[in-house]
Amino acid sequence: MEDQPQEKEVTIRLTKSSLWQIISGVLAVILVISIFTGGFGFGSSSNTPTGGTGGTVVNPGNGAPTGVVEVSADDDPILGEANAPVTIIEFSDYQCPFCRKFWTDTLPQIKTNYIDTGKVKFVYRDFPLDSLHPLAQKSGEAAECARDVGGEAKYWEMHDKMFSEQNILDSGSPQGPVTSTVQYSIADLKKWASEIGVDSSKFDSCLDDGKFASEVKSDFQDGAEAGVQGTPAFFINGKLISGAQPYSAFQAAIEAELA
Repeated sequence: MEDQPQEKEVTIRLTKSSLWQIISGVLAVILVISIFTGGFGFGSSSNTPTGGTGGTVVNPGNGAPTGVVEVSADDDPILGEANAPVTIIEFSDYQCPFCRKFWTDTLPQIKTNYIDTGKVKFVYRDFPLDSLHPLAQKSGEAAECARDVGGEAKYWEMHDKMFSEQNILDSGSPQGPVTSTVQYSIADLKKWASEIGVDSSKFDSCLDDGKFASEVKSDFQDGAEAGVQGTPAFFINGKLISGAQPYSAFQAAIEAELA
């Protein structure tokens, strides 16, 4: 009868430092995966503590709102029919990459299916994260100046122009246009306004004088008081959706309001 092979017990001894290195490595991998799949957005500034999902994160300090929140559209321009049954108010930052992702991927579908059909009116309000995005405040003022000089249609043209130019500027980024923040100058804002047909002299004077600085800051304050904790943030008939969520999330929320 042949001898059966004997099993040997193997004891692996790990020092505490080695075990901690392994745990730290695993956590680092999980964190990297989360960031690049849109699982978390991070930010820090006097206005922008951290936390949240799917966007550039802020936290004015009151906690995310639940239920229906009374959010004013202020006197900001409306895209769509004024008497539409559903109102979407976006609090956004022109240099926030996740806001740009919403503009690129989701807003066109909402516009085609709901805004153009009279079911939704859409309002853009500024929520500039100054320490993260140094031109966010001035970008918000630029859209307001375009409106002041050229009318409401020029506001939306400037809104689209700024997001569009960022995509062009960011096209060579190794991380792509979703995750990186594009830097541009006030001179670029003036050039873009001229390119959409806004009177350059009047626009430049408006932007240089800070005519709408308080308007943009007021938008931020209203968003903070409503409980906005990240950009982009959306109130659909007062119900919050945070982050650059897929179109299906907005579709479900809008249909629930139309039911």
